[in-house]
Amino acid sequence: MFRVAHTSGHNAARAVALALSTTLLAACGGSDAGANVTVYEGARLVTGSEIGPIEDAVFVVENDRFTAVGPAGSIEVPSGATRVDLSGKTVIPAFVNAHIHLSLDRAERADQLRHMAYYGAGTVVSMGHDEGVVPFELRDDPPSDGARSLIAGRGITAPEPGRSEVPYWVTTEEEARSAVREQAEQNVDLIKIWVDDRNGQYEKLSEPLYSAVIDEAHEQGLKVAAHIFALEDAKGLLRAGIDAFAHGIRDQEVDDELMELWAERPNVVLIPNLPNPGVVVDLSWISTVSASELLEMETSQRPRPEAQAAFDIQAHNLSRLNEAGMRIGFGTDGSTPWAVHLELEDMVRTGMTPAEVIVAATRNSAQLMDLNDVGVVAPGYVADFVVLDANPLQDITNTRSIFDVYLRGAPIDRTSMMSLFRGEPMQ
Repeated sequence: MFRVAHTSGHNAARAVALALSTTLLAACGGSDAGANVTVYEGARLVTGSEIGPIEDAVFVVENDRFTAVGPAGSIEVPSGATRVDLSGKTVIPAFVNAHIHLSLDRAERADQLRHMAYYGAGTVVSMGHDEGVVPFELRDDPPSDGARSLIAGRGITAPEPGRSEVPYWVTTEEEARSAVREQAEQNVDLIKIWVDDRNGQYEKLSEPLYSAVIDEAHEQGLKVAAHIFALEDAKGLLRAGIDAFAHGIRDQEVDDELMELWAERPNVVLIPNLPNPGVVVDLSWISTVSASELLEMETSQRPRPEAQAAFDIQAHNLSRLNEAGMRIGFGTDGSTPWAVHLELEDMVRTGMTPAEVIVAATRNSAQLMDLNDVGVVAPGYVADFVVLDANPLQDITNTRSIFDVYLRGAPIDRTSMMSLFRGEPMQ
């Protein structure tokens, strides 16, 4: 039996040709020793590491894993393997979105994971608003055509009346430690804290309290990611041993003291979560909303100087930290499935190169979550990858030209998904 890669509905003629050529190439392989193996050939491969792109690459997928990766001629093709020609395409690892928020409703959450996969996400991290059994069950048994999800369970903050009551509201060090222990017992993947007075509305989580959270989390073998706003809080959190910032510093530009503190802890990860840049951007590529919804989204845009000023602060901070060699991750906040591509563009807007941004959105975010089998195209890693029609190293917006998405070695049916999310009859 030959397994032929699914191809997107926008190129039906090529899909037929690809199916025929794949079958013929496989038939020429002789025995069926490689019948469960697929070989992808001819693409430009961006691996998700600092290694430059492999032109005319070959990579082998067996079941759900990459088993061999290299330039053409360096890989021995297993006899009987299915062969897929990706000439003219670019392959990148599926994105690892390390900061989102998912629904607590099972069906809606599953659809969110599918919708995020449609736009190229292979793994996502739900940050601190998860309670009940649904988040854990869908983490442990994700939809076959949906992104894998990790969870921070119930986050921890100072009391915030009027906001979400899912997070723990703590006022003593023992309450802070108890909250961490409860989440550790439930086997969360990360601890999330909020250190923010919400524009003066609340007393923010104090240094003794967040220090207790971080200390207890590390005792439990868990990392801590902090929602922050202010420079001074970032400094205090660095001194307390924080592992990641779930937002950049937003009140002012970083100073030398912050840079020195961060340099002492170079493994701390910044998930920038850049704000809206306040400029009109191209949205025409968004394909999972109706024409009327897309028109409304496009026409509602306008230049916003105030937003541009807020973006500039965070852009400058990200640029300085990146140039200093600090570890940059990737996240979009919220639950908008196509936001990954806007964030990629915004990160390049700050001065990062497309190659740096792709590493941030794949390997670096995977490493933050201690995932040693996703985020890179390399032997032994899960075969989560995206096939693109154009080269994102030349223009980061080419990540939007998705030809196919593969999760755990199998293509997802993007054509049916598009109809579903548009509310159209299934084709």
